[in-house]
Amino acid sequence: MELRQLRSFVVVAEEMNVGRAATRLHLTQPSLSRQIAALERDLGVELFARVKRRFVLTAAGATFLAEAQDLLRRSEEAVRAAQRTQRGELGTLRLRFVQSATFEPLPQILGAFRRAYPEVVLDLESWTTLRQTEALRDGRIDVGLLRPTAPADATAVVRLAPGLASRVVAEDSLVAVLPARHRLARRKRLRLAELADEPFVFYSRPSGPIVHDTIIGFCRAAGFTPRIQQAADVQTIVALVAAGLGVSLLISPTPPTNPDAVVYRELSDDLPPWPLSVAWSPDNRSPVLERFLELI
Repeated sequence: MELRQLRSFVVVAEEMNVGRAATRLHLTQPSLSRQIAALERDLGVELFARVKRRFVLTAAGATFLAEAQDLLRRSEEAVRAAQRTQRGELGTLRLRFVQSATFEPLPQILGAFRRAYPEVVLDLESWTTLRQTEALRDGRIDVGLLRPTAPADATAVVRLAPGLASRVVAEDSLVAVLPARHRLARRKRLRLAELADEPFVFYSRPSGPIVHDTIIGFCRAAGFTPRIQQAADVQTIVALVAAGLGVSLLISPTPPTNPDAVVYRELSDDLPPWPLSVAWSPDNRSPVLERFLELI
C-alpha cells in the first residue's frame, strides 16, 4: 500500500464519482479505477459498492477512510517536521553555561533565541568551563557559554581546546561584594588591598579553577592571601555576604539583590576585563546549532 493509493481513495470517497476524482487527481478514469481495485485486493475488502446506481462507501470503506485521512495528515506533518528540523526550527539545543553568565548574557541570548525559534527544546544546565570543554569535544553538548581563559591572557580564547571554536560575546569586570552595613559600603569604588583584612566567601576551587586561581592571584598581587569561607554557587555567596560572614569578589553582571542587604562596588585596580565566550565544535552539524550561532 502506497500513499498515492490512499490519496486516490480519499479523493474518490470525497467525490463519490470516479470521473470527478480522476479530474482532481489528473489521472485517467481507467487508471484511477485500477488503483482502487488494486488497493481493494491488497486490503482484501471492498471499499465501494453501487446501491441503486449510487456509488457509496461500504462499512469497511468508511472505517478505512477515517484511518486513511489520518495517515495522510500525519505523513504531511512528518514531511513538514523533517523540513523544519533541517532548517533548525525544530530539535533540541544542549547548552551549558558558567554561573557568571546567568544574570545578564544568558537571559538576553536565550530570550532572543526563544523568540526566533519558539519550538526548539532548550536543554540547559550550569557547568564549569572545564566540564563544558570536555563535553563539547565528546559531542555530549552543542554549545557552551564559558570563560575559557583568565583575563590576563585574552588571546588564549582561540586555543580553547583542540578542535573547538569560540567567539567572545562579552568582557566583564570584577566587583567587590559587601554587606550593606560594611564600613566600605558607602564608597563607590574600592582598592582590592582595602579588603586584605576581611574574611572572604568564595567558590571552592573545583567549582571553577580558572576563576578561583585568577582571583586569588589578583589578591596576592594586591599584597594579601584571602581567608576563604567556601560556597557552592553565586547565590550562596551573596547570601553568606548578606549574613555578614565576609566579603567576596564576583564577575559582573551580578545577581539582583536587596541593596539593604548586599552592595556591589567597582574596583579601582587596573584589572583586565574577563572574556565570556560561546564555544562549539565545528564538527557538530546540528541545524539548531547553526541557527543559534547565526543569532549570536
